[in-house]
Amino acid sequence: MSAALSGAVDLSGLKQRADAARQHPPGSEQGGPAQAPGADDSVIDVTEASFQADVVERSMQQLVVVDLWAEWCGPCKQLSPVLERLASESNGAWVLAKVDVDANPRIAQVFGAQSIPTVVAIAGGQPVDAFSGALPEPEIRKWLNALFDALRDKLPGIQAAGPPGEPEPEQEDPRFIEAEDAFARGDFAEAEAAYERILAAEPANELAKSALNQVRFAARTGSVDRSVIARADADPADIDAAMGAADLEVADGQVDQAFARLIAGIRTSTGEQKDRIRAHLVELFELFDPADERVMKARRDLASALF
Repeated sequence: MSAALSGAVDLSGLKQRADAARQHPPGSEQGGPAQAPGADDSVIDVTEASFQADVVERSMQQLVVVDLWAEWCGPCKQLSPVLERLASESNGAWVLAKVDVDANPRIAQVFGAQSIPTVVAIAGGQPVDAFSGALPEPEIRKWLNALFDALRDKLPGIQAAGPPGEPEPEQEDPRFIEAEDAFARGDFAEAEAAYERILAAEPANELAKSALNQVRFAARTGSVDRSVIARADADPADIDAAMGAADLEVADGQVDQAFARLIAGIRTSTGEQKDRIRAHLVELFELFDPADERVMKARRDLASALF
């Protein structure tokens, strides 16, 4: 399972609570009558009382995708409408089960969700995959299609829905087109401003964040004289030269060498100079996938240099 879930997931505790809830009169505070697992609803609200019927039992026939959300969660408000629309377009291949974690904390605890939004796929009564955060729609479609391929022979609901339809071509975001055009012209200031406008409206837009980091890096390296590498080699105490040299080395693909240069500077510097080099190194890390082995090694070396 995804790292979004921690520890083993045991749904039996929720079943016991649901069984106990059935002993209360319908409509009681524990939750009203659960929907029948065969109900033709693509989006359902689920409580601890209805979890057994609406999620566990239903997942024997259909893929059930549990959306753990809360009213105060900003990224949830971006993700949930996308999930709801995709569920309604799925022709019954899967059902979206929405869980308000504030009203149903036990469900979030059982899944070991470390943050919200967290999305968990349930099939055959068991979690089979999960992710956390507000992923872009193309990534969600890819995730769902991988589940359909893996589970098609096991869940009648997926078989009955037939092969997934071709998604409509994704419309290019004019805001990104504007930023990319500015970058292509070499107008880094305008490209930076365009990405900053996107982030002002959508602070969680990971694509804009990544692009903004790349633009700032390109602007910085474009003004660095290549002789700075020789200067940095000749005088390791020259912090500005070390940072400029590291930028050029990253641009040239000499990533390990750039990281090692800055970490060496951190080891031999103090106070404000050490803080400046560390901040510059962290900016370079953000140009790469966090799982990049070069970044992971450099982060370990940085921790050693600092502590």
